[in-house]
Amino acid sequence: MQLPFADRASAGMALARALEPWRSAEGLLVLALPRGGVPVAFEVAVALDADLDLMLVRKLGTPGNPELAMGAIVAGDVRILNAEIIDALAIPTQAIDAEVARETRELARRTQVYRGDRALPTVAGRTLILIDDGIATGATMRAAVAALRSQRPLEIVVAVPVAPLDSIAQLRHEADAVVCLATPEHFGAIGYFYRNFTQVTDDEVRALLARTWHGQPPSAA
Repeated sequence: MQLPFADRASAGMALARALEPWRSAEGLLVLALPRGGVPVAFEVAVALDADLDLMLVRKLGTPGNPELAMGAIVAGDVRILNAEIIDALAIPTQAIDAEVARETRELARRTQVYRGDRALPTVAGRTLILIDDGIATGATMRAAVAALRSQRPLEIVVAVPVAPLDSIAQLRHEADAVVCLATPEHFGAIGYFYRNFTQVTDDEVRALLARTWHGQPPSAA
């Protein structure tokens, strides 16, 4: 796979080709991690003629470096913490609790903005493809897998355009399958592997969902 990807949409098209074996999977549902995963997942859902929905999960950033994840949370009180990073940086419990509270509020906001009154999708007995625009530490994706596993899906597939090898290796123990187009030896940050990595907005998320939900996006809060 030639890097960098032009943008998230082109990465999604490439990922869709790699996911073709799942086209006829039982109850196929593509779940995007917003916001960056939505344009990628949209292309996959369209290409595979699959349903598209969201998996709302929030990274817990470390004090002073919000891009470095010390864990992640999912609605429903699922929490994954990276003990190695927390211990290495001597992050106090109070700081962890404060970050969890802040991101819990953001989860609630995004749920309202993106979903409105739309019911959550049924995942029991279905094949799920979890998609983001890339993985760094893997904390958010691991939290998403853990939250979904308890709902008894038939299969959980993690699919991303780019990620470091160690994160992919860890996810292979937690998901039923992992599809990753590129695993650069020197990773850095996800944005290094896209020519256009501009931030995805709430409005863009809502617009893409509306195109697959066949209706108007929920009104912004």
